[in-house]
Amino acid sequence: MRGLILLLLFVPELVQAQKLRVAVAANAQFVMEALQAAFQKQTGQQLETIVGSSGKLTTQIQQGAPYDVFLSADMSYPTTLYGQKLTLAAPVVYAYGSLVLWTTTNLPLSADLSVLLSPTVRHVAIANPNVAPYGEAAMTLLNNRKLTGRVQPKIVYGESIAQVNQYLLTGAADVCFTAKSVVLDPAMKGKGRWLDLPAGYKPIAQGVVVLQRTTQPRLAQQFITFLRSPAARRILQQFGYKLPTT
Repeated sequence: MRGLILLLLFVPELVQAQKLRVAVAANAQFVMEALQAAFQKQTGQQLETIVGSSGKLTTQIQQGAPYDVFLSADMSYPTTLYGQKLTLAAPVVYAYGSLVLWTTTNLPLSADLSVLLSPTVRHVAIANPNVAPYGEAAMTLLNNRKLTGRVQPKIVYGESIAQVNQYLLTGAADVCFTAKSVVLDPAMKGKGRWLDLPAGYKPIAQGVVVLQRTTQPRLAQQFITFLRSPAARRILQQFGYKLPTT
């Protein structure tokens, strides 16, 4: 009986100490670190982030992963979860992302992507378009430039944007398509050269949603509200994201 009483006394502290588990698409890995710090400073609440491709994270959620919030690289995956009644509400757009072409070499980058045809370019890293919206956008851009067939033999697919970045930084790829938010991370300053590619694919509307399995719905909603705050919007803009008007 005494042990039960002691346990009950500590329950509020245990609940308070539990971190909000946020599944984050790899494109937002670095901006999430800044958002996490700002959210903790503002609320005193800690977050635990799980980074991966949107498709892989969606599969984990469908299989019962105990996440509270999901930040996807698009609206398709969270909308699917909403349709399967795995979320508390419909997803909302929290930011719009864009692609960049990134290299650690002296390759002449241009918006027509002609550099990809150069014989000095042996490997082009792209996130798997089947699970990563940024990879899908990259393939759309190649299709629109009518370059897919000629570039295809050079493509190496990463499971996510994070793996694509690793391919480039380790020299496994000569050039890659990645998220603008990655190259604007302060830790990436001076690591290669990049070119913004804002056109040739649909705007990458990134969605956020509270998951049905959350054990902290109020805190989860507090984080969603925080993403619309002036502090969060400034951080998102610093990392190259465009913001929804509402």
